Amino acid sequence: MKKFLFLLVFLSFISMASDAQLWKLRRYEAVASIGTTQFYGDIGGFSKGENLMGLKDISFKQTRFNFTASFKYRIIDVASVRLNLAFGGFRATDAKGSNESRGFEAVTTFFEPTVMGEYYFVKNKSENSFLRLKDSRKGSNALIPALDIYTFAGFGGLAYKVNPNDKLAPRVTESKGFTPVIPIGVGLNLFYTSNISLGMEFGARFTFSDNIDGYSSIYSKSNDVYHFLNFTLTYKINTGYNGLPKFFATGRR
Repeated sequence: MKKFLFLLVFLSFISMASDAQLWKLRRYEAVASIGTTQFYGDIGGFSKGENLMGLKDISFKQTRFNFTASFKYRIIDVASVRLNLAFGGFRATDAKGSNESRGFEAVTTFFEPTVMGEYYFVKNKSENSFLRLKDSRKGSNALIPALDIYTFAGFGGLAYKVNPNDKLAPRVTESKGFTPVIPIGVGLNLFYTSNISLGMEFGARFTFSDNIDGYSSIYSKSNDVYHFLNFTLTYKINTGYNGLPKFFATGRR
């Protein structure tokens, strides 16, 4: 009986240790996302004291879109590093706000490369068992969805080009440029299959420029800010025996 109990405890320990390392079999992730951009500069928006702590400055008229591609590498079970490449546009307009009569408007196109670190403060407890299972077209081996919630921060840059309207053009202070940016935000992933997860991410970007909309007011006391609200599709890539993504690895595990 004692031998049986010892064997049972030993096998349980081995199983738990194995499960704890299963995430290493898929340390790489490719992510595609699409979402909205909202820009806060010197064109459009309400004066301080009239904007309900910035809530009134969120405007459909100033909403544009971004397309983002990311590549992630999991350092440990609850932390990843990621390269992020985003393309898109901003719109800044006086059509709504405290300066409607001024009539300034600018459309800015941008490219944003960033490097970020992610920390998962809520980590799904089913992933290790997910990695043992195979998807089935018939659904017989369907995976139970599980939720990850994470926060991220990093650094990067923003290359931009401004297209002003006729009223703004004579007042443009900078029509194109590059500025450092600091991204920070939160996100969540819902595991749909062993390889695929769906998610949502909100991220603010703090810049070192006050000219992303082409105009810097003499009354401005802060740099431009923008944010993304994205919907994400993540694909987990198998790790090869040499630690590289499987499409780079040679041979079999």
